[in-house]
Amino acid sequence: MDRILITGGAGFIGSHVVRRLAEVFPHSKIDILDKMTYAADGDNIADVLERGKRRLIVGDVCDYALCFELTQRADCVVHLAAESHVDNSFGNSLRFSQSNMLGTHTLLEAARANKVSKFIHVSTDEVYGETLSGHHTETDPLNPTNPYSASKAGADMVANAYIHSFAMPIVILRANNIFGIRQYPEKIIPRFIMLGLLKKKFTIHGNGAHRRRYLAAPDFAEGVIAVLSKGIPGEIYNVASDEEYRNIEVRNMIASHLGIDAESNTVYVADRPFNDSRYAVASGKLEALGWKRSRRLADEMAGIIDWYGRNVDRYEHLF
Repeated sequence: MDRILITGGAGFIGSHVVRRLAEVFPHSKIDILDKMTYAADGDNIADVLERGKRRLIVGDVCDYALCFELTQRADCVVHLAAESHVDNSFGNSLRFSQSNMLGTHTLLEAARANKVSKFIHVSTDEVYGETLSGHHTETDPLNPTNPYSASKAGADMVANAYIHSFAMPIVILRANNIFGIRQYPEKIIPRFIMLGLLKKKFTIHGNGAHRRRYLAAPDFAEGVIAVLSKGIPGEIYNVASDEEYRNIEVRNMIASHLGIDAESNTVYVADRPFNDSRYAVASGKLEALGWKRSRRLADEMAGIIDWYGRNVDRYEHLF
């Protein structure tokens, strides 16, 4: 693979994928397109940039001319760029539709025009909607319940249309909640870690009973490598963990590592207008390609807390 274009590569998940791509394809040229919004940080990938080989381009996936220029030179596109914070989507849903739906459509059209040989579209398990029991598989219908997941489901539908209308070699990847270092502290794990480190109270939506499954960012990056290498064009693959926790259990885990009494240091706040009680997907299809999860949140938490402790100055101003 001579040249890879990855979008959203300066963000949390994207930075893990960029690093793994650089390891697996050390001789490939990698273009990293990122709008550099609040959740992106050039420091996330500064040490892997290399003149003439791996470069960061600041730009928007909604810019067709830029997407056309970059896909002219790409053998493969890995599309990660997205607005992803559910809470924010309730306040500015139009921005989510523009970035996630129009941005995906723009990039797909540029890739189609330039006959890119593989396109990995990264989606989310939230497009399936609430999963009260069991788990979703790739053939289940989409039932998004918030503006963020609706915008991602819309992007999936555009990708599906390009698969069928233009026979584009697109693979869709849908993942659980992802955890790890370098995550912007708006999501539950880094937010609670930072609150604990700064000796501020945890804030929990509702009663904290909502359940989520957690997948390590390096394991997700391995899922991207698996579908790049072995994924069948036109197929959808879930990438998942079976490690499931209630929000209140995540709080307890972090508080225990920090030596904090969890309950006396918690404020319960009003829930979202609608908050899915649980998500769960099965990843047997991806596992058949040779992928498997190798990390658990319970084992990784101490190291993640240590990283935020060493980088507390990076995010302290947000609190």
